[in-house]
Amino acid sequence: MARVLIADDHAMVRAGLRQWLEHDPAVDAVVEAASGAETLQQLRESPCDLVVLDINLPDRSGMDILRHIRSGHPATRILVISAFPEKQYAIHALRAGAAGYLAKDQAPEEFRRAVHTVLAGRRFVSATLAEMLADALDEPADRPLHAALSQREFQILCKLAAGRSVSEIARELCISVKTVSTYRARVLEKMQFDTNAELTAYALRNGLVH
Repeated sequence: MARVLIADDHAMVRAGLRQWLEHDPAVDAVVEAASGAETLQQLRESPCDLVVLDINLPDRSGMDILRHIRSGHPATRILVISAFPEKQYAIHALRAGAAGYLAKDQAPEEFRRAVHTVLAGRRFVSATLAEMLADALDEPADRPLHAALSQREFQILCKLAAGRSVSEIARELCISVKTVSTYRARVLEKMQFDTNAELTAYALRNGLVH
């Protein structure tokens, strides 16, 4: 019997997911969090077997929270859910340690299948994502520019594109301003851009930020 934490800032989404989970015989208890801070606090107070994690939280990036959970609670499995299409964040989420990624427009039955797969210790990959990964193997030249970035570089890209300053990013990630500046320079070089404005325009075009 599993204890599941739903981390999403939309009350209606949490209510819908809770309803499905509470009718699942594999689930013993369901708790909720509306922000990144609440998510980490819940886990400190009571460990969970599974976190259903929205990638777009109001106070911290879901990718940041994912990494915190993986480092501080390695036994906890993470299923990322998002309004962003799989092609934009799924691979990065899986590389960062998520056990699965599910777009929010999927049917409830697919959510249940994802939960059971992850709780069973396996990785959940939807048919859409599996096909996308297969296509990527056949056509590597068609990969978007950000596919060449490391996990940390991608993280910095998204924060810069969202309007965060270098000092704000340094505080959020608990690293030095100099380190953030170094990553920013690498991102600009790899993507062949000169300014943050170009990064932001690219991120908007590719749906990496709202």
